[in-house]
Amino acid sequence: MSENIRVDLLTREFPPHVYGGAGVHVEELSRVLRDLIEVRVHCFDGPRDPDSVPAGVTGYADLPELALANAAVRTFGVDLQMTIGTAGTDLVHSHTWYANLAGHLSKLLHGVPHVISAHSLEPLRPWKAEQLGGGYALSSWAEKTAYEAADGIVAVSNGMRDDILRCYPAIDPARVEVIHNGIDLSGWQAPAKDDPHRLAVLQKYGIDESRPAIVFVGRVTRQKGLPYMLRAAEQLPKDVQLILCAGAPDTPEIAREVADLVENLQSKRDGVVMIAEMLPRADLVAIESAATTFVTPSVYEPLGIVNLEAMAVGIPVVGTATGGIPDVIVHGETGFLVPIEQMQDGTGTPIDREKFEADLAASLTDMVSDPERARQMGVASRRRVEEHFSWDAIGVRTVEFYKKVLGR
Repeated sequence: MSENIRVDLLTREFPPHVYGGAGVHVEELSRVLRDLIEVRVHCFDGPRDPDSVPAGVTGYADLPELALANAAVRTFGVDLQMTIGTAGTDLVHSHTWYANLAGHLSKLLHGVPHVISAHSLEPLRPWKAEQLGGGYALSSWAEKTAYEAADGIVAVSNGMRDDILRCYPAIDPARVEVIHNGIDLSGWQAPAKDDPHRLAVLQKYGIDESRPAIVFVGRVTRQKGLPYMLRAAEQLPKDVQLILCAGAPDTPEIAREVADLVENLQSKRDGVVMIAEMLPRADLVAIESAATTFVTPSVYEPLGIVNLEAMAVGIPVVGTATGGIPDVIVHGETGFLVPIEQMQDGTGTPIDREKFEADLAASLTDMVSDPERARQMGVASRRRVEEHFSWDAIGVRTVEFYKKVLGR
């Protein structure tokens, strides 16, 4: 198969509108693919400034006729516009349910293969009914329809592959291939201790480098498990700082729950830093470079790009042993995996919440109690992402998968 192929990437997020791991993934994947094949990107949030994005990026706005419609219906309006825009491509590659319908319709309309990257699965996020109401039934239908008809599916971890085949048993396992998420190694690297920007960021947020620190980075959503972390933090040694870079809440309900838990924790201990705004990369790198460890208390996590980012900065990760997290963390070498027994109803809720929170607190306490061991694990973490999660290697594997699908 010739390398001279055109692939259209379909995504909700693309710069400058990136708020989660899927958006980071598409941004970086499109960058490395451009050196290998012709790439066009179709995204949400309206047209882009041509001077700020690469050539071949088309942004679509919500249809004004659907301004008062349910959010899922508005999404379908953008998907229909994308379907028209993909004419002439050799293959479409969609990311998240927001763009899956556009990929499926493009497959039908233009007679081209459809590849999906699985960043999350709607059946495993039932709390989205809080956010979308009846739109959750629409998003679930769109995802299921697209997945079962897709010509190829990329799972970002072995755990995600298992989840796909469990949630959608009609899918042929031969069509599902594991290709991990990647990391921009140049963009995630610890600055010098005396770097002026680093020092300014730490001062701005009151972060004391003389104290051990635990950092959380993630959206305020049920799957990220932040409430469990906040309750577990009550069991941490008093000298430990907890830095929470937690924004973009899914719903007012989860926002209030987290705010109440943070306020309660701050009333019992100092060193609890809550940063609700979405920070630029340089500020996150500065904060992470001052931390003893990173924490991922997720109850559902296909892989967790934030884990790779923290490891690239050179800090270990304490994460839940669920989903794709065990693909990233080598227990005892680059961090600790916290065991969890979960409900199998799609929520991922811990069967014994208090035990999970106690085990999480114990692992974090163990990590921060030995700063030199944590430092060595941080060095091993950086080495692991360099060896296994570089975007250049992932780009080559993705093109090989495209060629396999096109050759069927």
